[in-house]
This record gives sequence, C-alpha cells and structure tokens, in this order.
Amino acid sequence: MDYNTLGLEVTPPEQGCVFDAGSLYAQLAQLGDKRRARGKRYRLEQVLLWMILAKLSGEDQPSGIAEWVRLRAAPLREALAVSRPSLPCHNTYRRVLGEAVDVAELQAVVSQFLTQPAAAGRSVLIAIDGKTLRGSIPRGQTRGIHLLAAYLPAEGIVLMQVAVDSKENEISAAPKVLKTLDLRGKIVMGDALLTQRDVSAQILQAQGDYVWLVKDNQPQLRQDIEQVFAPEVCVPGFSPTPKDFQTARTVDKGHGRFEARILTTSSVLRDYADWPGLEQVFKLERRIVNLKEGTFRDEVVYGVTSLRAAEASPAQLLAIVRGYWGIENGLHYRRDRTLREDATRMTRATLAEGMAILNNLVVGLALQQGWPYLPAARRHYNARLSDALNLVLRGTG
Repeated sequence: MDYNTLGLEVTPPEQGCVFDAGSLYAQLAQLGDKRRARGKRYRLEQVLLWMILAKLSGEDQPSGIAEWVRLRAAPLREALAVSRPSLPCHNTYRRVLGEAVDVAELQAVVSQFLTQPAAAGRSVLIAIDGKTLRGSIPRGQTRGIHLLAAYLPAEGIVLMQVAVDSKENEISAAPKVLKTLDLRGKIVMGDALLTQRDVSAQILQAQGDYVWLVKDNQPQLRQDIEQVFAPEVCVPGFSPTPKDFQTARTVDKGHGRFEARILTTSSVLRDYADWPGLEQVFKLERRIVNLKEGTFRDEVVYGVTSLRAAEASPAQLLAIVRGYWGIENGLHYRRDRTLREDATRMTRATLAEGMAILNNLVVGLALQQGWPYLPAARRHYNARLSDALNLVLRGTG
C-alpha cells in the first residue's frame, strides 16, 4: 500500500498542519502539558493523536503503537507537519500519557468532542457502572485502578469517567460523576450497589429520573417490593385485594440460547415507601435456556423508579433495563476483548486511566462513523490511513 497517498490537503511543515477548529486534533491541542520544555521533542497533541490513530487501526500495546507509527512515518510526518527524522519509542508514549497529561482534562476534551455533533448526546438513558482495569493490578495484590463511568448505551459515548479512590467505593464516587452531568430529562440507571437514598435525591434535584435494581443492600425496600408481588393468601369469605399490576413480555432466540422476560409493575408503594421520589416498583423474571445443552436458569430481579406509570410503561421499563445491561457488551466487552485493555500492563494509575479514556474515545468514534462491529472498523482504518486522518483532523459537524 502506498501510505503517501493520503487524500488530504497537507501544507508544508513550516506552515503547520491543516486541521479544522472543531477537530479532535484541535481539541487535544488545548490540553495542558506537564512536561518541562527542555528535552521535549514532540508536541503533546501529536503524541496523543498518533496513539489514537494506532488504536483506531488495531494496535493496543505501547510497543505495537510505536511500531505502527514508525511504519507510517512519512505520511504521518506530512499530515502533522513533523520535521524530526525520528519518531517516539514505546516508552515515550507511556511517559506522555502517564506523566504529561491531566486525565481530568483529557476526559473533558474527549467528552466534548464526542458530544459536539448536533445529534449526539440526545439519548435519554445514562448507565452508571464501574470497571476494574485488571492490567493495573500490581503483582501479588488484588486491587487495581477502578473507574466509574456515565455512559450513553444508545450512542456508545462515555460522558464522564472518574477513578474510584482506594479509600472509597462507587457509592461515594457516583455523586461526583452525576454532579458533572446535565440530568434534565435524563434517566439514570445503575446496579444495586448504587441504589442509595442520597444518590436518588441528587438525581431528582437535578431534574432527572432514576431506575434502580434492589437487592440485599436495601433489605427493607426489597422486602416491601417482594411483599407487593407475593401471592396473596385470602381468608375464606374475603376477596383478593385489587392489584394495579401491568405486565410486558419479550422473547429472544439466537446464539444457541432462548431468553424470555416478564416485567410487572405496581404503583402501590408510591405513598407508603420511605424512598425519595419512588413512583413505581417492578419485578423482572427471566428464563434463560441453553438450547444446545438443554439446561435453563431462572432469575428474579426487583427494582424501583421515579418514573410515573404514565411516563414509563412496563415495556418501556423493560427496554431501559435491557439498555442498561448493554453497557457490558457495548463498552466493557469492547474494551476488554477488542482493545485488550485488561491484557495491557499499566501499573501507573494515570497511564491506566488515560489509556481507558482513549479506549472509550475509539469506541465512540467507531460507532459515530456507523461501525457497530469494532474489529471491522479497525481493519478499515488500518488499510485506509487517509480515512483515519480525516476522522481526527476534520470537525464532526
């Protein structure tokens, strides 16, 4: 392949490279650089852009990133107006991302870039979920960097991501994430760990709504919900108490499995439960059948929401819950399996967090360009460097 055929307008180095004001390159140029001027060979935005281009094209480890860039030295120098004859080694990428970048600034720049298109960021559901970076766990220890992300499952965009301090947990980190977001008209959902009164009240005050799963960390609330849906024992001569139950059902079959779901709602606890803004409770029953092995398992999940029955039917709540569970396949799976995040050894906290932000960026970029299958997107950009360069040097509109 002739890598010099870029399909781009490229000016000579003395005039600087050509990029749009709203491009990713322009956004990265706004970052502060913690390095001292002496000995600095490459601009911060250049190093970061090379990493992003390499990741878009299939490289994940710093050593692979460095080799990918060197093999495309001529077109990359031309596109970014780099006059130095040499290009960074793998340790330079580690040092720049681990020492020169403020990860909070990098996260803000990435979020701003992914949400600047007119149609971006408009989906309603925000999934809050955490992930431990296994590649950051020191040998002989069990705890590594743990990140809590606010994610738009319908768009593949991470709105905000913060590291959970070793002395705290997701419960104390969640308010920090939510405080940075505009929750007006949004629905926030998290797993049972985040089913907390204070977090619920914060979301309501910000004019948002919540959907929570309820497990044993809220024993009284769970007991109350179980009681609502428990079969009623009637005394002879008395009729059953009228119920306001509404139900939705879905069935899916594929990949050797069959899954049936039944979600039932009730508003009976609205005036009785001591929980901020509670409007409905629900019971979700799932039967998952392994068609190849002939085995099955049944699951029952309970939940609460601040959405009124008129705002969220059982079918809509079922779609919200399924959308939330999509964070596993939509974000975590792509980062682990395709971008090999857990297999990349990064014991320095800022390096691990910075790499996770770049991984989120790659996922978001690919989805915005219409690539639902990330490996196919990476093969495309590896074969067509001009497309990858246009993606990062041109504005998204």
